[in-house]
Amino acid sequence: MKNNLKNTLVIALVAFFTLSFTTVVGDKKEVKTDKSKLVWKGYKVTGSHEGTIEIKSGHLVFDNDKLTGGEFVIDMTTIGATDLEGEYKGKLDGHLKSDDFFGVEKYPTATLVFTKVKASGKNAYDVTGDMTIKGKTHPVKFSISIYGSKATASLKVDRTKYDVRYGSTSFFDDLKDKAIYDEFDLVADLEF
Repeated sequence: MKNNLKNTLVIALVAFFTLSFTTVVGDKKEVKTDKSKLVWKGYKVTGSHEGTIEIKSGHLVFDNDKLTGGEFVIDMTTIGATDLEGEYKGKLDGHLKSDDFFGVEKYPTATLVFTKVKASGKNAYDVTGDMTIKGKTHPVKFSISIYGSKATASLKVDRTKYDVRYGSTSFFDDLKDKAIYDEFDLVADLEF
Protein backbone atom coordinates (compact mmCIF):
# COMPACT_ATOMS: atom_id res chain seq x y z
CA MET A 1 0.00 0.00 0.00
CA LYS A 2 2.83 2.40 0.89
CA ASN A 3 4.58 1.57 -2.42
CA ASN A 4 1.41 2.27 -4.41
CA LEU A 5 1.00 5.60 -2.64
CA LYS A 6 4.67 6.48 -3.27
CA ASN A 7 4.39 5.48 -6.95
CA THR A 8 1.22 7.54 -7.38
CA LEU A 9 2.86 10.52 -5.69
CA VAL A 10 5.98 10.25 -7.90
CA ILE A 11 3.86 9.99 -11.06
CA ALA A 12 1.81 13.02 -9.98
CA LEU A 13 4.96 15.07 -9.29
CA VAL A 14 6.56 14.10 -12.61
CA ALA A 15 3.35 14.99 -14.47
CA PHE A 16 3.08 18.31 -12.63
CA PHE A 17 6.67 19.35 -13.39
CA THR A 18 6.46 18.15 -16.97
CA LEU A 19 3.33 20.20 -17.63
CA SER A 20 4.66 23.20 -15.71
CA PHE A 21 7.81 23.49 -17.79
CA THR A 22 6.51 22.44 -21.18
CA THR A 23 5.58 25.15 -23.64
CA VAL A 24 2.33 24.41 -25.36
CA VAL A 25 2.65 25.12 -29.07
CA GLY A 26 -0.40 26.80 -30.59
CA ASP A 27 -2.59 25.52 -33.37
CA LYS A 28 -0.50 25.67 -36.57
CA LYS A 29 -2.63 26.25 -39.69
CA GLU A 30 -0.98 25.65 -43.06
CA VAL A 31 -1.71 28.22 -45.76
CA LYS A 32 -3.34 26.82 -48.90
CA THR A 33 -0.83 28.11 -51.42
CA ASP A 34 -3.06 27.32 -54.41
CA LYS A 35 -5.86 29.48 -52.98
CA SER A 36 -3.71 32.31 -51.63
CA LYS A 37 -2.33 35.26 -53.55
CA LEU A 38 0.60 37.64 -53.08
CA VAL A 39 0.52 40.84 -55.15
CA TRP A 40 3.37 43.35 -55.44
CA LYS A 41 3.28 46.92 -56.72
CA GLY A 42 6.36 49.00 -57.48
CA TYR A 43 6.43 52.70 -58.26
CA LYS A 44 8.55 54.85 -60.53
CA VAL A 45 8.50 58.54 -61.47
CA THR A 46 6.56 57.82 -64.65
CA GLY A 47 4.04 55.32 -63.21
CA SER A 48 3.97 51.88 -61.63
CA HIS A 49 4.00 48.15 -62.30
CA GLU A 50 2.31 45.33 -60.49
CA GLY A 51 2.34 41.58 -60.49
CA THR A 52 2.34 38.43 -58.41
CA ILE A 53 4.74 36.13 -56.58
CA GLU A 54 3.81 32.63 -55.47
CA ILE A 55 3.85 31.56 -51.84
CA LYS A 56 5.93 28.38 -51.62
CA SER A 57 4.81 27.50 -48.09
CA GLY A 58 3.45 29.16 -45.01
CA HIS A 59 1.54 28.81 -41.81
CA LEU A 60 -0.14 30.89 -39.14
CA VAL A 61 -0.09 29.95 -35.46
CA PHE A 62 -3.11 30.49 -33.20
CA ASP A 63 -3.71 30.11 -29.49
CA ASN A 64 -7.44 29.93 -28.67
CA ASP A 65 -8.25 31.53 -32.05
CA LYS A 66 -5.84 34.44 -31.39
CA LEU A 67 -2.98 34.88 -33.84
CA THR A 68 0.39 34.34 -32.14
CA GLY A 69 2.83 33.69 -35.00
CA GLY A 70 3.49 32.81 -38.59
CA GLU A 71 6.13 31.99 -41.14
CA PHE A 72 6.22 32.17 -44.95
CA VAL A 73 8.55 31.15 -47.76
CA ILE A 74 8.11 33.03 -51.05
CA ASP A 75 9.19 31.55 -54.39
CA MET A 76 11.04 34.50 -55.93
CA THR A 77 11.53 32.62 -59.22
CA THR A 78 7.81 33.16 -59.89
CA ILE A 79 7.88 36.97 -59.71
CA GLY A 80 6.14 38.42 -62.73
CA ALA A 81 4.22 41.46 -63.95
CA THR A 82 0.47 41.30 -64.53
CA ASP A 83 0.08 44.78 -66.03
CA LEU A 84 2.10 44.06 -69.18
CA GLU A 85 1.90 41.54 -72.02
CA GLY A 86 4.18 40.06 -74.62
CA GLU A 87 7.69 41.36 -75.14
CA TYR A 88 7.40 44.10 -72.47
CA LYS A 89 6.22 41.61 -69.85
CA GLY A 90 9.09 39.27 -70.73
CA LYS A 91 11.64 42.07 -70.42
CA LEU A 92 10.33 43.28 -67.04
CA ASP A 93 10.00 39.74 -65.63
CA GLY A 94 13.55 38.93 -66.71
CA HIS A 95 14.90 42.17 -65.25
CA LEU A 96 13.14 41.58 -61.90
CA LYS A 97 14.72 38.11 -61.71
CA SER A 98 18.18 39.43 -62.62
CA ASP A 99 20.90 40.56 -60.21
CA ASP A 100 19.79 44.19 -60.77
CA PHE A 101 16.75 43.34 -58.66
CA PHE A 102 16.12 40.05 -56.83
CA GLY A 103 18.88 37.77 -58.20
CA VAL A 104 16.60 34.73 -58.13
CA GLU A 105 19.23 32.34 -59.46
CA LYS A 106 21.30 32.82 -56.31
CA TYR A 107 18.38 33.71 -54.00
CA PRO A 108 15.36 31.65 -55.15
CA THR A 109 13.35 32.26 -51.96
CA ALA A 110 12.51 35.05 -49.55
CA THR A 111 11.13 34.52 -46.05
CA LEU A 112 9.01 36.26 -43.48
CA VAL A 113 9.02 35.09 -39.85
CA PHE A 114 6.67 36.73 -37.33
CA THR A 115 8.56 37.81 -34.20
CA LYS A 116 5.84 39.75 -32.37
CA VAL A 117 2.04 39.74 -32.73
CA LYS A 118 -0.22 42.15 -30.85
CA ALA A 119 -4.00 42.37 -31.13
CA SER A 120 -5.07 45.81 -32.41
CA GLY A 121 -8.82 45.25 -32.65
CA LYS A 122 -11.38 42.58 -33.35
CA ASN A 123 -9.76 40.19 -35.89
CA ALA A 124 -6.87 42.66 -36.42
CA TYR A 125 -3.23 42.39 -35.39
CA ASP A 126 -0.06 44.46 -35.59
CA VAL A 127 2.84 42.21 -36.56
CA THR A 128 6.59 42.67 -36.43
CA GLY A 129 8.55 40.16 -38.44
CA ASP A 130 11.96 39.40 -39.89
CA MET A 131 11.97 39.57 -43.68
CA THR A 132 14.85 38.02 -45.60
CA ILE A 133 15.44 38.97 -49.26
CA LYS A 134 18.70 38.27 -51.09
CA GLY A 135 20.19 36.82 -47.91
CA LYS A 136 19.66 40.05 -45.93
CA THR A 137 17.29 40.13 -42.95
CA HIS A 138 15.55 43.25 -41.63
CA PRO A 139 12.51 43.85 -39.42
CA VAL A 140 9.21 44.86 -41.01
CA LYS A 141 5.94 45.98 -39.42
CA PHE A 142 2.50 45.42 -40.90
CA SER A 143 -1.13 44.77 -40.08
CA ILE A 144 -3.08 41.59 -40.70
CA SER A 145 -6.83 40.95 -40.49
CA ILE A 146 -8.27 37.48 -40.01
CA TYR A 147 -11.83 36.38 -40.76
CA GLY A 148 -12.59 32.69 -40.36
CA SER A 149 -10.10 30.78 -42.52
CA LYS A 150 -8.95 33.85 -44.49
CA ALA A 151 -6.44 36.59 -43.78
CA THR A 152 -5.38 39.80 -45.49
CA ALA A 153 -2.11 41.63 -44.88
CA SER A 154 -0.41 44.58 -46.50
CA LEU A 155 3.06 45.97 -46.01
CA LYS A 156 5.57 48.37 -47.47
CA VAL A 157 9.08 47.10 -48.10
CA ASP A 158 12.16 49.29 -48.59
CA ARG A 159 13.99 47.32 -51.26
CA THR A 160 17.29 49.13 -50.70
CA LYS A 161 17.68 47.44 -47.30
CA TYR A 162 17.94 44.15 -49.20
CA ASP A 163 20.53 45.37 -51.71
CA VAL A 164 17.96 45.96 -54.47
CA ARG A 165 19.33 49.30 -55.63
CA TYR A 166 18.60 49.49 -59.35
CA GLY A 167 17.15 52.89 -60.28
CA SER A 168 17.18 54.14 -56.68
CA THR A 169 17.77 57.85 -56.15
CA SER A 170 19.22 56.90 -52.77
CA PHE A 171 22.27 55.51 -54.62
CA PHE A 172 22.31 57.03 -58.10
CA ASP A 173 22.22 60.65 -59.26
CA ASP A 174 20.67 62.09 -62.43
CA LEU A 175 18.12 59.31 -62.94
CA LYS A 176 15.38 61.84 -63.70
CA ASP A 177 12.34 60.02 -65.13
CA LYS A 178 14.15 56.64 -64.88
CA ALA A 179 14.02 56.72 -61.06
CA ILE A 180 12.28 53.88 -59.23
CA TYR A 181 11.03 54.53 -55.71
CA ASP A 182 12.66 52.57 -52.90
CA GLU A 183 9.44 51.25 -51.34
CA PHE A 184 7.15 48.71 -52.92
CA ASP A 185 3.86 47.30 -51.65
CA LEU A 186 2.96 43.70 -50.89
CA VAL A 187 -0.65 42.61 -50.39
CA ALA A 188 -1.40 39.05 -49.31
CA ASP A 189 -4.79 37.36 -49.48
CA LEU A 190 -4.40 34.10 -47.59
CA GLU A 191 -6.57 31.05 -47.11
CA PHE A 192 -5.78 28.38 -44.54
